[in-house]
Order: sequence, then C-alpha cells, then structure tokens
Amino acid sequence: MHISRYILLLIFTLFITSVKAQPAEPANAPAAVKTQPKREFRGVWIATVVNIDWPTSTKLTMEKQKQQLLDILNSHQETGINAIMLQVRPAADALYAKGREPWSKYLTGRQGQNPGYDPLEFAITEAHKRGMELHAWFNPYRATFDGNFALLSPQHITRIKPDWFFTYGGIKTFNPGLPEVRDYIVQVILDVVDNYDIDGVHMDDYFYPYPIAGQKINDEDTYAKYGQGFDNIKDWRRHNVDLLIKMIADSVHAHDPNIKFGISPFGIWANKSQNDEGSETNGGSSYYENYADSRKWMEEGWIDYINPQLYWPIGNRAAAFDKLLSWWSDNTYGRHLYIGQAAYRINERKTLAFKNPDQLPNQITLIRNNPRVQGSVYFSSSSLTNNPLGITDSLRDNYYRYPALPPVMLWRDSIAPNPPQNVTARPGLKGGVAVRWQAPALAKDEEPVYGYVIYRFDNEKINIDDPKNILKIQYNANPAYDDTAVQKGKTYFYVVTALDRMKNESERSPTIAVTVP
Repeated sequence: MHISRYILLLIFTLFITSVKAQPAEPANAPAAVKTQPKREFRGVWIATVVNIDWPTSTKLTMEKQKQQLLDILNSHQETGINAIMLQVRPAADALYAKGREPWSKYLTGRQGQNPGYDPLEFAITEAHKRGMELHAWFNPYRATFDGNFALLSPQHITRIKPDWFFTYGGIKTFNPGLPEVRDYIVQVILDVVDNYDIDGVHMDDYFYPYPIAGQKINDEDTYAKYGQGFDNIKDWRRHNVDLLIKMIADSVHAHDPNIKFGISPFGIWANKSQNDEGSETNGGSSYYENYADSRKWMEEGWIDYINPQLYWPIGNRAAAFDKLLSWWSDNTYGRHLYIGQAAYRINERKTLAFKNPDQLPNQITLIRNNPRVQGSVYFSSSSLTNNPLGITDSLRDNYYRYPALPPVMLWRDSIAPNPPQNVTARPGLKGGVAVRWQAPALAKDEEPVYGYVIYRFDNEKINIDDPKNILKIQYNANPAYDDTAVQKGKTYFYVVTALDRMKNESERSPTIAVTVP
C-alpha cells in the first residue's frame, strides 16, 4: 500500500494473519540467474502523499524541489532503474498544471497554490533524459487523505460536488457507483494523457476503501438507484470498479495507443479458502475487501500490466512471496506481470526475514527464474536511495549492473522500426569516439523513431542480445553519441538500433570499427 509507513503497517496488521518470526531464509533459496535479461521492467514508486519521497517538505523552494527530484532520478539511474511511477494525483489534487483539479498541498503546504512550475512536465523531461519511462500514478477514488476538510481548496471537487462522496475512516472517498463519478475520473486521467508525454497511466490499490472495524460504506441509496440486476451490493460494487477500469482502458488507448495502462493491486486477489481459484494464502484480498477483481482485468485484456504488491517474505506462513509469485504468474493471460517489492521493509525490526540482506535479492532471482514475470517495482523511492542493508549497492553492482530495455507489448505494437542508416564512428575531440548516423526510413506503421540503442564491442563477435554491450539507451531522436570511455590504441566496434515509442527495437546497423589514436 502506497502510504506513510505507520498507516501501511496498521493495514498490514488488519489484513494479514499474525505470523510468528520466520527463518531468515528458507532452506530452498532460489538458485541465482547467471545472465541478466536485456529486457526487464525496473520501476520505483515516487510517493508524494504526505511528502513520503518527494518533495520531502512543503517548505522547499521551486529550485530546491527541482534539485531534489534531479538527485532522486540520478540516484535511480545509477542503480539501474528504468521506470518511474510518479504519484501525480494523491487525493483529487494535482502535481501538474494542465488539468481540472487544484494543486496538491504536498507541493506548497496549501491546496490550490501554484508551485511556480509544472512538476510532471519537469519529471517527464528529466526521466526521459536518463533513459527512464515515466508512468503517471493516480489514486482514482481517494478524495482526501485526512479529515481537515476546512483546508480544502474552493476548487476541490468535494466542495463542488459534495453528493459524489461518502466519508469512511475519516476521509472523503468518491462513490464508485455513480456514473458521473466514473466519467469525471476518466476525464481527469485524459487531461494528463492528452497534455503530457507520459509512458504509462498507473493506478494503485485504493478502490473501495480497506475495511475498518465499526465503519460502514454509505452507498445503499446508490445501490437502490443503480443496482438493478445484481443480487447483492458486493457484486454491484465490483461491477462499478470494472466499469471504471474498462472505461479508462478504452479511453487512454483511444487517445494514445502508445500509453501503457497498469494497476498495482493488493498482493492477494483471493484466498483459496474464499475462492477455489485463489492463492494458498490467509490474508486480506482485493476481490473481497476492495471489490477489485484484479484478475478479471487481466483476463479481459483491459490492462497492459499488473503490478501486485507482494510485500511479504519468501516462505511467510500467511502470505508467502514465492507462492503468490507463482499464483500471479499463472494468471497473467498474456499480459505483463511486474512484482511490487517491499524495499521499505528491509531491516524491519520485527521480521527476521527482512533483516536478512539476501531477502530481496532472492526474490529478484525467483522473479527472473519465472518466464511469465517481466520485472519489479520497488516501494518506495526513499527506501532505495537510503540503501538499507546494501540493497541499492546490490542492484547497481550485480542485478542491475547492465542497462535493460522495458519489455515489449506486442498486443499494443508489434512493428519494429527500420535500422539506422549510414552509421559512422570516428575519433572525436578529447580522445573519444563520435558515433553518428541517420534516421531510418519509416516502418510499415509510419511511426517516427523515438530513440536509439548504442552498442560497443571489443571484438568482431557482435551479440546485441547481451546487455553488457549496451553503451546507451537514448530516448530522443538525436542521431549522435559521443563515447568518452575509451582507451588509446584500442579498436572498438559499434552498432546502433532504433526504438519506437513502445520500445520495439530494429535490426542492428552494419558494424563500424574504429581505432582510438
């Protein structure tokens, strides 16, 4: 769950059966994968709600906010991360200028106050410079994060349309059963799709609110009005969420077929004790607690990737990471599966398994050993930048030592670009090598080239499938690269490939050899 740590742990206590301390590592720890994949999703969530990751304070100036984000992106680039999930709508507010909701209070301390720049625009530009995708992360139904309703902007939707909301657990939540609510949320997302060069639309696990003892969802009147054809209110609630997901999928892909749509649900869809098709777990579930049939969204092909939050250790008695990984991989229906990993739990005091520095690396090995899983997303950014138990060092120096392209989505786009033309490599200024080329002719789908991959080899054995040979993944159409990490008197061999917006890669260019004088 993407919220402050103390609330997250509270929810974890409510929904997961109490488990005694597990062994530091199961006896059957996974065997390491010897080679690194050339394609792998390596994401991290940057949470803005209550200033978890960025900006860390509402008192930072515009320039300090920008510099802090640059420092974060630089750190993740060095680690090997290739995708940023930036929270742009924590609670019916905005960290972007071109929309219909007021500025988030997590930027300046006051909702509706202009921070002086467009954070999303800035983040997209800087992420792409560093070869990272930017997925805009939306909270669909949460309208406030706390009960300070008097501090809401006059332009906040809870003030304009108060009948669209119910209060639950002291916060205001959109009523998912209202058709006008679904229409509004879709339009909020399309504001970003139409106005920003994002790579993905991303949603987290907050659908209907997590149950709280003594609390009741006040939507009986809505059910009476719109629930015809449903035997019970629970099935109707799931249907309401389904309708929104289908609407978002259709709308996003109609407006821009190159934007990916993914969701990060709670890590358990349903327990086998609740549903024969569920997992061998004993905890809360998205299907029964959040009325979110996350498995169905994959089966229907509404979403391009699912990113379940598997925030438990390997071998956990109530919800084992390894068992859930296997369950989700058996239920992908041909779509991508990225695993949410709990970097925030590393070195957790009460859980011996997370005090073991091998816990997350062993999870990564399990992920890579499963051919139906395409990568990971870590919660959250500050947990990686803080490097608990050396996890970031391990990613940078071992697991993510070499660059990786995001996995392709052939159901969205299966046509690769043509290869770059007229590649040259010549000794450049200051002892480097200047690699230049010309853009290729348009592919069959007439899509322009989005970027390039530059490879370098120390001998004539050319293998572009091995990521250790990647010099640079470049998300721009500039047909140039200057290689400064060369040795005098050595001969190098270069090839270049082209990328389209969905990261399909062309055949390689002819090999060009150059000897550094």
